[in-house]
Amino acid sequence: MPLSRRQFLGSAGALALVSAAARSRLASARGLLVEPVLDDIVRRALDAAKKAGATYADVRLVRRRSETIATREDRVERVDATESYGVGVRVLAAGAWGFAATSRVEPREAERVARRAVDTAKANARILRTPVTLAPNPARVDVWQTPLVKDPFKISVEDKVELLLALNAEVLKVKGVKFVSSGVTCLGEWKLLATSEGAHIEQDITRIGPTLQATAVGVTSGEFESRAHQLAPAQAGWEYIEESSLRADARRIGEEAVEKLSATGVEPGKRDLILDPGNLYLTIHESIGHATELDRALGYEANFAGTSFATPDMLGKLMYGSEIVTVFADKTTPRGLATCGYDDDGVKTQKWNLIENGKLVGYQTTRDQAAFLGEKASRGTCYGQDFASFPFQRMPNVSLAPGKDDRGAKDLIAATDDGVLIQGNGSWSIDHQRKNFQFGGQMFFEVRKGKIARALRDVAYQAQTLDFWRSCDLLGGPSSWELHGALGDGKGEPSQSNAVSHGCPPARFRGVNILNTNQRKRA
Repeated sequence: MPLSRRQFLGSAGALALVSAAARSRLASARGLLVEPVLDDIVRRALDAAKKAGATYADVRLVRRRSETIATREDRVERVDATESYGVGVRVLAAGAWGFAATSRVEPREAERVARRAVDTAKANARILRTPVTLAPNPARVDVWQTPLVKDPFKISVEDKVELLLALNAEVLKVKGVKFVSSGVTCLGEWKLLATSEGAHIEQDITRIGPTLQATAVGVTSGEFESRAHQLAPAQAGWEYIEESSLRADARRIGEEAVEKLSATGVEPGKRDLILDPGNLYLTIHESIGHATELDRALGYEANFAGTSFATPDMLGKLMYGSEIVTVFADKTTPRGLATCGYDDDGVKTQKWNLIENGKLVGYQTTRDQAAFLGEKASRGTCYGQDFASFPFQRMPNVSLAPGKDDRGAKDLIAATDDGVLIQGNGSWSIDHQRKNFQFGGQMFFEVRKGKIARALRDVAYQAQTLDFWRSCDLLGGPSSWELHGALGDGKGEPSQSNAVSHGCPPARFRGVNILNTNQRKRA
């Protein structure tokens, strides 16, 4: 049952005790690189795997925690908190992978799952056609953590609720706004990786994702339109929200939701398209990010929207986009959701190009995939979502490089005679080879003779991946480059989720098919 602010704060004492206990348990997991019990677990698991016949083994201890607060108007809808902690052991035996995990973080249990992982590998080897080969990698001993000022898990639930309800109250001051929702999700991921090669790496990653959305309802029509704030989730502390424009923008978000009610339906047809970073990031994710995952390109992965048309025989040959399009993968981007010091293979993270001056030049790889491309080292994109998940290739931060000239959105608008500007993230769909797609947005504007002419509604754009990126003819510069992303991105079977960011400047695309969705919404 939803709680009012008064009811919620009245029960906050009990919640605070639970939260404090959870924080205490988590604190015990930090700084454990030399903790005797964990060292014993790691040593015994690796020894057991070796004795059972493993030629390689790694042990991951992972503690994950999540806290989500959701509010609506003047009340708290829900407060969720989850936590998991356990040991996963991955091995190579007889040339095949094996994996087993347990939530009992104990030495004997670690030995048991190590032996079970080897048994699984030997069973897998009976049907394996080609033995797994790991690219060489230095065995590193290191510690890495998210740079942050304020740990969001140390900010009281009461203070978080106070902020969210204040945002709601500000949005509701706008005439015509009938509903408003806000929330914040905090994610913590502590993990210790140890390998039979000698790697010993501890990482502590913190992510945060705020939300704010206003819904306006027409007085006579009963139609409704919504507008969400574009503050992206980030790898950061609570200071990210404190330094953001959420408070300053609250009323504007409501005003734009109202503005959409009286906007004009778009005229469908071929138009020039200007995309704001808050919209373009998702197009990058779907049409380039997933398409350059090597397992999809090879047909080894097909869950969550299929494989990829961009097969390795096209590497170095395919003109993916126009010559101004350079897209890079990077697990070192500051505040990037996929950023870390090392991947779950123990590979130090890096930056490299996937598309360079329009040409396909790279893929995302792990240690066991590098040989598929004839490469000598992994690109460092191995990840398992928790202790019970087998680590495999996951998307790094994939971003569109800015143009050389320091243009902004206003410059792209000024250079456009007849076009449509789209801001914010909306609906989307893409086919099973990442060839054809359709995307919506949050706010839409008609551009005429270098100026914004009027607001539009019922807008989506449809294109074929290569045609779309080849039509890109103008990019914003470095100062217009923004980082957006999502806390959850699914892949695999059983499915796993990871967080990933995408940076880009505003960009213009020529002659894109603009659709009128014409789906009137009623409250």
